Amino acid sequence: MKTETGQSKKRQAGYLENINRNAAGIDIGSRSHFVAVPPDVCENAVREFSTFTDSLNQLADWLVECRITTVAMESTGIYWIPVFEILESRGLDVRLVNARHVRNVPGRKSDVLDCQWLQQLHTYGLLEGSFRPAAQVCTLRAYVRQRMNLVRYSGSHIQHMQKALAQMNIQLANVVADITGTTGMRIIKAILAGERDPAVLAGMRDHRCKNSVETISRSLCGNYRQEHLFSLKQAVDLYEFYQGQIAECDTEIMAQLESFDQVESSTDDDDKHGGRSSIDKAMIKMSGVDLTRIDGINTNTALKIIAETGTDMSRWKTSKHFASWLGLCPGTKITGGKTISTRSKKVVNRAAAAMRMAASTLLRSKSALGAYYRRQRARLGAPKAITATAHKIAKLVYSMLKYGTAYFDAGQNIYEERYRSRVIQNLKKKALEFGLSIVEA
Repeated sequence: MKTETGQSKKRQAGYLENINRNAAGIDIGSRSHFVAVPPDVCENAVREFSTFTDSLNQLADWLVECRITTVAMESTGIYWIPVFEILESRGLDVRLVNARHVRNVPGRKSDVLDCQWLQQLHTYGLLEGSFRPAAQVCTLRAYVRQRMNLVRYSGSHIQHMQKALAQMNIQLANVVADITGTTGMRIIKAILAGERDPAVLAGMRDHRCKNSVETISRSLCGNYRQEHLFSLKQAVDLYEFYQGQIAECDTEIMAQLESFDQVESSTDDDDKHGGRSSIDKAMIKMSGVDLTRIDGINTNTALKIIAETGTDMSRWKTSKHFASWLGLCPGTKITGGKTISTRSKKVVNRAAAAMRMAASTLLRSKSALGAYYRRQRARLGAPKAITATAHKIAKLVYSMLKYGTAYFDAGQNIYEERYRSRVIQNLKKKALEFGLSIVEA
């Protein structure tokens, strides 16, 4: 029995090689962190540290004292961020791993066992670190994500404004495209200032408004109750406050974009829409390409993509690896030689969400991407067509950022011609297999 046990240990040791001998594992928590190092390094190989900054510095000092070179930790909420930043500043190679990929044996769940399991897996080189861009890009990403939160908060107060107007039976939302536009805000602020005459309020319409003064006047005959006016005033004040916060965030985003190294651009001076914003110009200078030339991608979408992925595409070997990381590739769930499912994997990725949103806007586009989306939509349905088009957009983004090439749209007519020629060529090949020939009319 001793011999068999010894042989099995040798076989296991030969199969699982210690790739990271000086590896540690950290189980992240909200109140304390459990850290495991190799058992032969010190007597107490598992220790608990609180989440206070002085304790995190003690954790880093202990790992350096134990000659640890690489650390693996779970991505638990946002509690891992201070630990990651402190350990990274000490020169340690920190791997942030997905908690779904490091589940322990069922029935053995504790903080001590979790950190030991992480340390063991990392020692054998079985853990893949999650993508984390450079520090400069992380700063930009924080600003962009904060801006997205502010836009969402601002949108909720627009709904509060619409609710207050509806309670007073003021049908302003039915006669103007956007109540926060020029016409809508003029009328709303006049109502809050005490104006009640529908004709006077309707006369404040902008000349670009589609509805006439008479139509707008009819929509402004409401029941101006004080409690609803109070709700409307607070909603307007909160909306304008968040608009000011968004403007401040835009200033910080602009300053961060300008802090990047400037890259020579292969894009001409005139944008496809006849001029670029300051953020567009800053993004072109930092990346060397204009992502807004891709149909469906506007300034905000391009900013979200760059903030999430950065401009260094060397982190992914090919565009296929990049699309797989985004979760835009078909799945490979195969067992027994049989394909069980080809659904794309579920990932929480803001860059992928931005590309899906860009793809969904191409329904009436006269571009090649628009023609591709419509063809896929007719064949597969809208959800799969959006994913397929987002996959194509991801490959274009990868190529532009990696090689610095500009994108030029071929147009839907050229796309349809190429598609027709491919179909005819395939039909000719199929006919030759049966000894037939196809003659074009």
